[in-house]
Amino acid sequence: MIEFKNKVFKGSVGRNSVFDCTIPDHPKALIIFIHGYKGYKDWGAWNLLQNRFVKDCFGFLKFNMSHNGGTVDQPIDFPDLDAFGENRYSFELNDLEIMITEAYRLIHQELELDIPIYLLGHSRGGGVAIIQAANDERITKVISLAGISTIGDRFPSGEELEDWKREGVRFVYNGRTQQQMPHFYSFYEDFLENQELLDIEKASQSLEIPFLQIHGDMDESVSITEGFQITEWTNTEVKVIKGADHTFGSKQPWESNELPEEMDDVVEACLLFFNK
Repeated sequence: MIEFKNKVFKGSVGRNSVFDCTIPDHPKALIIFIHGYKGYKDWGAWNLLQNRFVKDCFGFLKFNMSHNGGTVDQPIDFPDLDAFGENRYSFELNDLEIMITEAYRLIHQELELDIPIYLLGHSRGGGVAIIQAANDERITKVISLAGISTIGDRFPSGEELEDWKREGVRFVYNGRTQQQMPHFYSFYEDFLENQELLDIEKASQSLEIPFLQIHGDMDESVSITEGFQITEWTNTEVKVIKGADHTFGSKQPWESNELPEEMDDVVEACLLFFNK
């Protein structure tokens, strides 16, 4: 077994971040996990999620986006709000590209394994996973957990957008950490510059690999209607987790040694899909 935690990688615009990777003996595939908005690799029950996949003989790699607000020394929560404010979708896609390249190098060159690479993204990470998978022949399966179906609609409009442009920054309150988290206007400018690339509908329609959308029917952060929209574009079905919220019963911190029941249902659905 190969296992390491908080290994440093150089992400977008040279900013260092960290990733974890465990590859058991005789792995079936390597799964790369992509966290969502205001997320990180150690949030909630993600470590237990990793353990479950490894137990079923899948390699598992998860990482912090380079501008998610964490640092190499403090990878949990958001000690670097300037980095958080500088984030943009093109950075997240680039970070994922870097991780896929590192994973490919690790399994094919260093370990000399001939195994596929799968993507598993949560929330915004689900949208990022779809976009990447549609444009990267190294990816052979992709799952979106409570994934977003659009990026543009998440930005403010009208007077609120004009205020953001004038002020150069807008803030989103994080109730758990009690931080005012900044978004610099460059975040929106980056979207405008990369609208075609960041079109989840277009990416979904061009997917040529097996795809699964999993969504909770009690999700108040990303409505299950977005999951239904993605499955229309991909001609697939939504795996609905009854009673599940946006994080499938998980929260930060997660102090149990067991996955939430709803997250356990997610894992079973993922394993059924990945093991086909």
